[in-house]
Amino acid sequence: MARTAQIRIALLERVLGGLEHIAERRGRAQTAPAHLTTGLAGEDAAFFYLRRKGYTVVARRWSSGDVPGDVDLIAWQGAMLCFIEVKTRTARDMTPAETAVDSHKRAILRRLARRYTRQLPQTAMPSVRFDVISVYLVPGEKREFMHFEAAFGWSEYERRE
Repeated sequence: MARTAQIRIALLERVLGGLEHIAERRGRAQTAPAHLTTGLAGEDAAFFYLRRKGYTVVARRWSSGDVPGDVDLIAWQGAMLCFIEVKTRTARDMTPAETAVDSHKRAILRRLARRYTRQLPQTAMPSVRFDVISVYLVPGEKREFMHFEAAFGWSEYERRE
């Protein structure tokens, strides 16, 4: 990725952080429960992480309207369409964040991915991959990302690569 694109992404990330800080100081920050605020912060961090890696993010928090649930991020990596679940933690404990993507959540993501791909204007279905990104936003430490590409497939019985 070109150096100017990297600089632009870093600048956008800082501006977003600055605007959130100003809103907090003025008492106009969103008053959501702490776990939702943490999740949104992790999704924002994962968005910029993927942009720095050259992904083209086309949707954030996408839902179909008639199927329950949402997809945190949908992005293209070249010709590969990636459906990405983001799990955020503010502390490192015994269980890694990615273990929260259980069979129920995987089934929801598959259902939403089918719905999303059907509404694409292409006649042939693109190659699809399901990723999980664990984001650790531990206070006083640098952000840490663990990106599991092809974390699971279209069925529970499909082998991972």
